[in-house]
Amino acid sequence: MTASGIYVYGIVGRSHPLPPTARGVGEPPAPVRLLPADDLAVVISAAYPGLRARRRDLMAHQGLLMTLAEAGPVLPMRFGMVAPDEATVLAGVAARHGEHVAVLERLDSRVEMNIKITPVQDNLAALIREDPVVRRIREETRRHPGYEANVRLGEAVAAGLRRRAAAAAARLPAEFAGIGDDMRPGPDVEGCVLNVSFLVPRREEGRFRNVAERFAADHRDRLELRVTGPLPCYSFVAPEPVPARA
Repeated sequence: MTASGIYVYGIVGRSHPLPPTARGVGEPPAPVRLLPADDLAVVISAAYPGLRARRRDLMAHQGLLMTLAEAGPVLPMRFGMVAPDEATVLAGVAARHGEHVAVLERLDSRVEMNIKITPVQDNLAALIREDPVVRRIREETRRHPGYEANVRLGEAVAAGLRRRAAAAAARLPAEFAGIGDDMRPGPDVEGCVLNVSFLVPRREEGRFRNVAERFAADHRDRLELRVTGPLPCYSFVAPEPVPARA
């Protein structure tokens, strides 16, 4: 199949090793190579028409970045970034060379850990005890039952559970003081009251997980907590570091 551009995975230091078996996205998986850019290098492969966000390719993209990160810092690109040619890639890297070097220094020996928090859905008794709004609407529904009353009560319960979870989740960032080097909020996720990523030294990953587990246990009547990571440090780099199209 004829290539239709340069697929860009990320930026590393020029001496960064590339595993000889490294493969990228596509079917069959495209061979990956380093494109030297002064004291940096861009991790690239050929891009082929029809590339889509299939699970296979998403995992290949992320897996390659995680493998690279084991040998040193990586400034990651998001999935699906394609430049028209090598000259465009090199010009983009050169235009922000100093910024890229500084980011790689900051990311050295660090990973991204993401936490998402959702409300528990089965603690109605505690909600009614604590939330006067829900308690009032429940009493009104009992006095005047009906479809609209039930809908109103359901909406009040959902909002109340979300408020309880959000109030508890607001205490979470302080728990990671001294563990994470930085924290960035993520995009809104349906059902979540908190979506946040932390930049964590690799040596602190176990401690980070222990703190997250303890926090979840301490607030299990209000929230459910999910930790994802280690991840490439997408949240702690500037918008796409080289000119490319998604």
